[in-house]
Amino acid sequence: MEPRSQVIVLNGIGSVGKSSTAKALQAITSKSFLHVAMDTFLDMLPDKMLAHPDGLMFEAAQDGGKPIIAIRTGPILERAMCGMRHAVTARAEQGNNLIVDEVMIEARIAQEYRILLRSFDLHLVGLFAPLDVLEARERARGNREIGLARWQYGRVHRDIAYDFEVNTAAATPMECARLIRDRFRL
Repeated sequence: MEPRSQVIVLNGIGSVGKSSTAKALQAITSKSFLHVAMDTFLDMLPDKMLAHPDGLMFEAAQDGGKPIIAIRTGPILERAMCGMRHAVTARAEQGNNLIVDEVMIEARIAQEYRILLRSFDLHLVGLFAPLDVLEARERARGNREIGLARWQYGRVHRDIAYDFEVNTAAATPMECARLIRDRFRL
């Protein structure tokens, strides 16, 4: 009997370091892990679904005089992201070990992962950093809407029970990867 697939879901606010940590984790685990990035699934949307109520909309506003970018999702994006979670499950069913990087705005998404992946070795990992660090990273990246981290800050981790939490402001992506590897004996 083959061992169950291992699935590590990294959840965190944009610019917290999910992709960098996932890549570092791939480099140091004893087994091979595929990296499944939420952004890959977002990139599958047709251009006409960006800034469209059926797809993905970014709405600019202010919060205490600072910019925020609120995310609004429509049915086409909702189906695409549900499809991502089912694609993760299908890959695990084929014996693949996976590192998933995700931005879960609602706790129901974490619960869906737990249900879909209940027959696998699943670990939900929350990646955290202070808001000022996230906003500095957001500005430095140059490819993010300024204010997205501020909007996500009070939403992404709300009501989610993690198997492990990592502070990405206190450690490099490789150090974060080592903490995760050691915690789950990867």
